[in-house]
Amino acid sequence: MSDNELGLFLRTRREAITPAQVGLATGPRRRTPGLRRSELATLAGVSVEYITRLEQGRDRRPSPQVLSALADALRLAPSERVHLHRLTKSADMGFNCMGGAQPPREVRPAVRAILDRLEPAPAVVVNRLTDVLAHTDGYQRLMAPFGLFDTTSANLARFVFTDPRARTAYPDWNHIADHTVATLKHGPFRKDPHIAGLADELTVTVGPDFTNRVETVPSLPAATGITRLAHPAAGQLRLAYEILDLSADDDQHLIVHLPADETTATALDKLAGLRPGALHAV
Repeated sequence: MSDNELGLFLRTRREAITPAQVGLATGPRRRTPGLRRSELATLAGVSVEYITRLEQGRDRRPSPQVLSALADALRLAPSERVHLHRLTKSADMGFNCMGGAQPPREVRPAVRAILDRLEPAPAVVVNRLTDVLAHTDGYQRLMAPFGLFDTTSANLARFVFTDPRARTAYPDWNHIADHTVATLKHGPFRKDPHIAGLADELTVTVGPDFTNRVETVPSLPAATGITRLAHPAAGQLRLAYEILDLSADDDQHLIVHLPADETTATALDKLAGLRPGALHAV
């Protein structure tokens, strides 16, 4: 795994923002995607050498003032600012906020009641290992044809990387794989012995498709977005997803999928045996 998550995050965000977004002239013959280090240094009021040290991992404890200046210069969203702060705190290799706690597998009755209210929408509860703990019937209809539930312990990361059917299910498989790795890395990752065990397993069974992403994908998964799914019965689907954190004691996430267009809404209604209109596009 990359042991320089702070540097990786800063570099990828620098490369993702254009000069025009920060009021700089683009100019000719740019070979660097996004901002140059010198441009970021000027915007943040620090030296180019310091930006280089941060990105290369030779300095991992920038001051709060420098973090704030970098966040402003990179136009970071609130969630990205929180993540940047957490990355500086994780530089202490001796601390793991999860301790040795087992990833919770019990889903509280109140959460199961919420799942019941979400029917017929596809929704699923997972823990930090991406183990599937509970789900709606709508999620079962969506994913069962791809073999996700062929085992008694369904796991989204294993499915994405080790089941060939996942590449058929997701037309944008590379994006889904990136998101899955970002999800596993979001937190202590290898400092957590349970996630480390899963990462070791995928390193052996999958190889570069997994390990290259561990080195290059930042540890901040998108909490919202669109997933495309090629369903054998419902056809091509576009699903808007929302990832909702449950309480810290639960250490679980609720992932809700809603149709992103009317075609998908109609297809999901038909898959559930319902009259059109049960689900509405968002």
